[in-house]
Amino acid sequence: MVAIALMGVAVVFLVFRLVGSAPTAAAPTATGTPAVAVSQPATTSRPAPRTKAHGKKVSTAPRSLDPTLRYDWLKASEDTKYEGTGRNIFLAQAEIPQPIAPGATDKNKGNEGPPLPPPPPPINLKFFGFASKSGEAKKVFLSEGEDVFIAAEGEVVNRHYKVLRISPTSVEIEDVLNNNRQSIPLTLG
Repeated sequence: MVAIALMGVAVVFLVFRLVGSAPTAAAPTATGTPAVAVSQPATTSRPAPRTKAHGKKVSTAPRSLDPTLRYDWLKASEDTKYEGTGRNIFLAQAEIPQPIAPGATDKNKGNEGPPLPPPPPPINLKFFGFASKSGEAKKVFLSEGEDVFIAAEGEVVNRHYKVLRISPTSVEIEDVLNNNRQSIPLTLG
């Protein structure tokens, strides 16, 4: 009996929820704009009018989800003309204008050799300490971001950097991918 009563209450509650949340259709008024339903909050702010490319102002009324056909919006979109720079927007390559007269830099251009290769990237390791046990080789603590590495002379760190020489104030590192050597000083902290 209790289960049947609870089921009945649940059905009544469900019916009220579905009927109460069903959208009320707004009937169009004589001007052709939809009437605002009571359950919807009215918007008080109006967006600023927008200007077209040729200078006319077009008011942008708040858009709604009303499915009626707005002929004034269609007419405004038909009057829009494309006034671009004259460039063909459908070409993949940009048109490069031909120079009118050769510049002063054009004469010296043939004397240059091939462009120099870019410099190798810097080594981002930081040397922040060293450790040594009696009878073992001296090891250094290196960090790259959050990663910490411990290495001795001749070992490769992070599959990329080789420790060449360890001194009390710096470490000489070689980037084996770019053949770049750099001395990294001891940093405190």
